[in-house]
Amino acid sequence: MTPAELSQTLFNLVTDLVDRRRQAGIEVADLGLTVDDVTLERPRNRDHGDWASSISMKIAKPLGSNPREIATELAAGLEQVDGVASVEVAGPGFINIRLDAAAAGALAKTIVEAGDSYGTGHMYDGIKINLEFVSANPTGPIHMGGVRWAAVGDSLARVLQAEGADVTREYYFNDHGSQIDRFARSVLAAYLGEPTPEDGYGGAYIADIADQVVALYDGDIAALPRDEQQEVFRSIGVDLMFKEIKEKLHSFGVDFDVFFHEDSLHESGAVDRAIERLREQGHIFEEDGAIWLRTTTFGDDRDRVIIRSNGEPAYISGDIGYYLNKRERGFDQNMIMLGADHHGYVGRMMAMVAAFGDVPGVNLQILIGQMVNLLRDGEPVRMSKRNGTIVTLDDLVDAVGVDAGRYALVRSSSDSQLDIDLDLMGKQTNENPVFYVQYAHARTRSVARNAAASGVDRSVFLPELLTHDSESALLGVLQEFPRVVAQAAELREPHRIARYIEEVAGYYHRWYDNCRVIPQGEEPVTDVHRTRLWLNDATGQVIRNGLGLLGVSAPERM
Repeated sequence: MTPAELSQTLFNLVTDLVDRRRQAGIEVADLGLTVDDVTLERPRNRDHGDWASSISMKIAKPLGSNPREIATELAAGLEQVDGVASVEVAGPGFINIRLDAAAAGALAKTIVEAGDSYGTGHMYDGIKINLEFVSANPTGPIHMGGVRWAAVGDSLARVLQAEGADVTREYYFNDHGSQIDRFARSVLAAYLGEPTPEDGYGGAYIADIADQVVALYDGDIAALPRDEQQEVFRSIGVDLMFKEIKEKLHSFGVDFDVFFHEDSLHESGAVDRAIERLREQGHIFEEDGAIWLRTTTFGDDRDRVIIRSNGEPAYISGDIGYYLNKRERGFDQNMIMLGADHHGYVGRMMAMVAAFGDVPGVNLQILIGQMVNLLRDGEPVRMSKRNGTIVTLDDLVDAVGVDAGRYALVRSSSDSQLDIDLDLMGKQTNENPVFYVQYAHARTRSVARNAAASGVDRSVFLPELLTHDSESALLGVLQEFPRVVAQAAELREPHRIARYIEEVAGYYHRWYDNCRVIPQGEEPVTDVHRTRLWLNDATGQVIRNGLGLLGVSAPERM
């Protein structure tokens, strides 16, 4: 019996309880319950059973009854359900449920037969989500803040897709404005052998870009006036940085569906359309020759200039054009992942959303990520020689590889600062969490290969034979996977998947130490061995599915 089936059973019992009271002439308020409201939790103390529910306390007040009395009535109904071994009422009205071995063990076959689909749900069926992440300026290699969002953003997209969402991964290229000008001046200075401009970009990569521009330009750059030289280095240099960023992200397992260029917002008239839309809504005013958006109406600390008095667009002009563009493309929810320095940006963006008549926090959601520090021998990693003042994606991958790098970036909540110990992540020991999980998966595959060689197959499945305490514990944690995926999607927290599969790996290793799938010596193959192979393969499937949601490989051998 799966948690979903048990929740449905309990929901049906609640519905029957309400119907009986109404039939008895007792006035009962509409509870407004759905099966999703009937949540189950794993008791911290396994002696209290496999599952616990507090539904009695949730419905006691509308029913005008004592929670414990309601729990006792629901428990009596649960005791009659096939697969439920025992039910007890605890405390003020908790219902503790213990499944019989066959009902609990049946999950192993369910998982194996579901395969890659085990853990998926329907929370976001029919919802179109635009997930914008990384979005680093094309002025240099991706630094560690962007790398963190690459790993977290791609994993979040996978988790949302697992819950049925139609997700578009989008990269917003800031190819408009002063930073691009600074980049172009820096590359030109490198070409001319001049010092880096005071506000420019340093690092050997700038000289590399200059050399590549010269090699690609069809003509004599030296013969051009300086302003035309700068434009050559701007156009070709930015394209080269785009290309490098895309290639590096691809090698990190992160690919985008859309690369959206900021320049296009201004060239296509998207900003003008957005201003007119907001003007129609009554939220635009003009003052001192500038065009303003009255964001204070929606809680912002001050109104925002959209077009300056000199006719130049302010930064927020691109934001309003881009947001309207996404909504016109049909996205129901738009998520943006930003760095820690953007906290002050949230209020004005949500005010903008409200000005369009949309719902802040729904039609637009902003996730803020904290900084990442790479440590070696307990000390911060020095800056990259090639890239001047930053530590980059290449530095991380060169140190620990793609799998360990992605896993390390995803396994902690993105709203907390992260220190990655490169020495630890490079170890092939159980101290290294990605090794610990990958090794557990490789062990399940090794057991399966050795079982086949010993004549153990899955021709028989008798779940009532899975009676060892470690089997009950392992089955219990495997049941949690769909709930964990749903929670990770709802809370936008893919790190929950990593922590969960680490827990699964721990339970599996303990089961492996206690329960044999392969007969020893002259021992014959029995149905216990065959049934345990189902549990072994189910565990491997869950770990593999979890690693897949993180964009990390599940090795067959280690």
